[in-house]
Amino acid sequence: MKKKILLSGIALALGAGYTLTAFAQVKPDVLVKQRQAAMTLQGKYFGPMAAMAQGKAPYRADVIVYNASLLDALSRMPWDGFDESTKGEKSAALPAVYSEPAKFKQAQDQFQSAVQALIAVSKSGNEADIKSAIANAGKTCGGCHQNFREKR
Repeated sequence: MKKKILLSGIALALGAGYTLTAFAQVKPDVLVKQRQAAMTLQGKYFGPMAAMAQGKAPYRADVIVYNASLLDALSRMPWDGFDESTKGEKSAALPAVYSEPAKFKQAQDQFQSAVQALIAVSKSGNEADIKSAIANAGKTCGGCHQNFREKR
């Protein structure tokens, strides 16, 4: 009896492991949607900061600190969605994303570094430095778009 229970438990564990592996394999179209969602949210939280840096919206330090903190997390989210399996999916990603992965990774790292610098300076209260950091983050974001995103 104990042997049957033990064997049943092992079979159940192996079956669960197989099932979890199957669920862990995300479909390419889902990866594309996830990365696009993360980038849409990046725009949502970066947009107001860019408007403040350009003088198009009133400067609010509290909004900068809050949005920069959210942008920090968002700046790390979309990259695993650029898996090779997504190459044929409908998106604005240029072939260079897949043919020049080192260059694409460098662009990601530059953006994340610029966001980290923005976070660091956002707490200083120095409006000129903060606006400069916002502009730099915007340049790194736009630079990636020039090389790796289809213009629409």
